[in-house]
Amino acid sequence: MASGIPGNSQAPPEELRGEVESVVFHNEENGYTVLRLKLEGRRAETETVVGNIPAITAGERIKAHGNWIDDRQYGRQFRADRLHADAPVTKEGIRRFLASGLIEGIGKEYAKRIVEKFGTEVFDIIDHASQRLEEIDGIGAKRRRRIKESWKRQRAVRDIMVFLHSHGISAARALRIFKTYGEEAVEILRANPYRLAEDISGIGFRTADEIAGKMGQAGDAPARLRAGVDYVLKQAASSGGHCALPHEELVAQGTEMLGVPEVSIEETVAGLIRAGKLVEASVGEAKLVYLPEMREAEISIAERIGHFASKPASYPEIDTERAVAWFEEKQEFRLGDEQRSAVTEALGSRLLVITGGPGVGKTTILKAVLSILVRKQVKPVLCAPTGRAAKRLSESTGTNAVTIHRLLEFLPEGGFARGRSKPLEGDLFVVDEASMIDVLLMQRLMEALPDEGHLLLVGDVDQLPSVGPGRVLGDLIDSGAVPVARLTEIFRQAAASRIITAAHAINAGELPDLDAGGEDSDFFFLERTETDALLRTLVDVVARRLPSHYGFQAAQDIQVLTPMNRNTLGTANLNATLQAALNPPGEWKFEIERFGVTYRAGDKVIQTRNDYDKEVFNGDIGVIREIATEPARITVQFEGKRDVDYEPGELDELQLAYAITIHKSQGSEFPVVVMPVSTQHFIMLQRNLVYTGVTRGKRLVVLVGDRKALAMAVKKGGEQRRWTGLVSVIGAGG
Repeated sequence: MASGIPGNSQAPPEELRGEVESVVFHNEENGYTVLRLKLEGRRAETETVVGNIPAITAGERIKAHGNWIDDRQYGRQFRADRLHADAPVTKEGIRRFLASGLIEGIGKEYAKRIVEKFGTEVFDIIDHASQRLEEIDGIGAKRRRRIKESWKRQRAVRDIMVFLHSHGISAARALRIFKTYGEEAVEILRANPYRLAEDISGIGFRTADEIAGKMGQAGDAPARLRAGVDYVLKQAASSGGHCALPHEELVAQGTEMLGVPEVSIEETVAGLIRAGKLVEASVGEAKLVYLPEMREAEISIAERIGHFASKPASYPEIDTERAVAWFEEKQEFRLGDEQRSAVTEALGSRLLVITGGPGVGKTTILKAVLSILVRKQVKPVLCAPTGRAAKRLSESTGTNAVTIHRLLEFLPEGGFARGRSKPLEGDLFVVDEASMIDVLLMQRLMEALPDEGHLLLVGDVDQLPSVGPGRVLGDLIDSGAVPVARLTEIFRQAAASRIITAAHAINAGELPDLDAGGEDSDFFFLERTETDALLRTLVDVVARRLPSHYGFQAAQDIQVLTPMNRNTLGTANLNATLQAALNPPGEWKFEIERFGVTYRAGDKVIQTRNDYDKEVFNGDIGVIREIATEPARITVQFEGKRDVDYEPGELDELQLAYAITIHKSQGSEFPVVVMPVSTQHFIMLQRNLVYTGVTRGKRLVVLVGDRKALAMAVKKGGEQRRWTGLVSVIGAGG
């Protein structure tokens, strides 16, 4: 709820009781409700109550637990953290309830007649003597049956909601559970509450385990052990990028997390492998345990890579030397030797990987290949993993590019319309920022390519690997089964940029010269060893020094990148601190608090997952243009897109974006990057992390921090090992 003056968190909570006079607003998706409550014992007094409840109807009795707030626009309101509804007991309450349209077959007129006839005994009559309803003029056997069935159905829904609430499940989750399982919800949860983690997005194992515990589930119940093992593997994929785990590591993690004997997890894993719910495979000397979909993805990718790598290109006949000379004459410059070799290889290969750091001419190679092939009537299709990366690819090549998800025609219910049975149309498929692609997305892309198509993967293998499971680009290169053009020569114009020379030094394991460069430099290092001093300097650089000296817009042009979410220099604290500096609260500035974060009009935000209904995607950055109340609505203006509306319950899709993680920045480019480098991040400090962060800056990069921490990161080469089997499967011929 938008609020200019937040509730007094120091005041003790109160409880209101009364009868719902009217429902001003109710969101069926998340239970967010604004209602007018006629207070118990106060004949004429009504109050506005705001809270979350799965279902509510005029006439019902309410208990509301919470605090009073003063809303800037709507005045005094009661914000309830808990709402509980009971069936109405007064004649007027029952009439309102029946007149609401909740029960089929009863409208305002019939509600009046029924209450006049039966008074407060109405519900008992419907339950046990519904034939008496036919005593009312206009109600025959057919309408009477409709009324009884509808009342029974509504009561079942409410009983399920009460059951779910009694086990600590929020209104929004209760509604999602009911929509998924219907009237069988209670029976399903009693039989196996861990189905929640499998069937309902947003409910993970820990939430399901908490609910199961409240329902009396034993700690060593087979369903709990199976769900726990599944969770360990899914967590390994989502947080560590692993496609699998070594058998002994899976058992160890499962034992520690579930607090049961090791033998119980051993037996559970063995049973899941026998049942085909898990797959075990030997990769080198390790015995890896996979979720089936992960192993299937690796096998499918290997099979398709084998198909394309084994066939020569089928482009129209091209005189490569003449074609390259034509492109050079058209562009009025000469390609470097590495570039010329890469163009030649791309024109003669069905499958090619082009990799290299900034300033080595990957974009120029793409332009040359596309120019030459389009002239030969070859149809190119360009894509990238994120919207921002696709936009950059379009701008740099002059050819339209889309996200991989859009290319594959993502379906709202999950999956893709494009695949083996309905392949993509085109001759050459160019995928930029290929280091960002995980195994599951790569599988879908490879399966959707036409058998006679050509594939060109472009990316920097030295950047961070994908956020999702696998290290596809690195594994393809390491397999030796795919031709690779590796670019190392930095062009003269690019070499004048200290961003590029610093990035290449870092990638080579060398500390860049942190003291060189004058006022016109595009790369600076500001040394601060104490965390508090580092934070103060970083905020000053973003809020004052860069805008005043260079004219940059603080929120629009400057992006703070940090290795992690937690600690003083993590995204959470940096965002709160930068928000206070760049967009402080104001008397006429609306704000809304959700999930422990305050959002204000004017805040910079980032979308955290793909939302195809809204047409906004993971990594899209925008600004909150407006926060409205009754009904509550947050309007975000994204770069190059229409305004997008969010309800309060959807704010888990957004995060403040004054500071984002380096992982989140992949595929993006920003005018200015400011990055803290501190020993506070020692767990995350590694070469490819700093390298990726530095290469996100287009015009200026400022590192603020500890010289020793930076040296530690640069020396820490080699990414953390990811457990994958793609190299071995490709080597085995799929």
